[in-house]
Amino acid sequence: MSSSILLATAASGSLGFIGLLVLLVLAVIVFCLIIYMIPVRHWIAAMFSGVPVGILSLVGMRLRRVPPAEIVDALIQVRKAGIDVRADTLEAHYLAGGNVSRVVAALVAADKANMDLSVQRATAIDLAGRDVLEAVKMSVNPKVIETPEVAAVAKDGIQVKAIARVTVRTNLDRLIGGAGEETILARVGEGIVTTIGSTDHHKKVLENPDQISKVVLAKGLDSGTAFEILSIDIADVNIGKNIGAQLQTDQANADKNIAQAKAEERRAMAVASEQEMKARISEMRAQLIAMEAQVPLALAQAFREGRFENKEA
Repeated sequence: MSSSILLATAASGSLGFIGLLVLLVLAVIVFCLIIYMIPVRHWIAAMFSGVPVGILSLVGMRLRRVPPAEIVDALIQVRKAGIDVRADTLEAHYLAGGNVSRVVAALVAADKANMDLSVQRATAIDLAGRDVLEAVKMSVNPKVIETPEVAAVAKDGIQVKAIARVTVRTNLDRLIGGAGEETILARVGEGIVTTIGSTDHHKKVLENPDQISKVVLAKGLDSGTAFEILSIDIADVNIGKNIGAQLQTDQANADKNIAQAKAEERRAMAVASEQEMKARISEMRAQLIAMEAQVPLALAQAFREGRFENKEA
């Protein structure tokens, strides 16, 4: 009787220990879930930085799958820079697929450089696929892009090869929908070709290469692009081939080939005519031989028929 009581007591004690263990595990899971859903650390950081973000807003970010750390860090950064940006704006930009950190960094850089860049424009530029931070940096520090070697022919037939360096800066007003660097390079190359091609003598290009820069820069090549051209500098000018002489040589060779072809055609026609004449002569000879062979036969036939009379009788 006593043994059964001891077994029952031990079983009840084991069940109680298991229950406590299960409750402890559940409590740990619930605590971790609460800590994950309620980013207390970020809320404390925002509170001490003077950023008005409620703890319920942070929970909402978790539910909307927006990382609270990225939003809070961005808000703290703009707050320290003295820029007024709402958390809802950054959260909406993140949900739209934008890069929040790049936008915030661009806003801070533009504010330090006294540039007029609003949050709406910065987010629109970022969502358009442009690097808004790089655009702000290029507005402050212009970028130099180098064209590939451009070859053109002056009016005297001499080829001139030139390389230009184009200094550009970003035009934030035309960044959305504006053409890129490739268009700038293509237009500058076209302007160099046109300017060299309209020069009477290639020596003028060598003597005044800055004239190319002035003419090309005056064409307004940055129209419709996302950049503003500050200067165009000719970095290198070289003389290429004598295209005029080469074209004349090629034309002379072509004329010679045509003349040779016509002469060969006339020779072939003469040979053909000679062969045709020989064939006719051979045919006439054959006919003459055939006719000569018929003469004895005709004479014999005449003798047999008595058509020949003896005139002496």
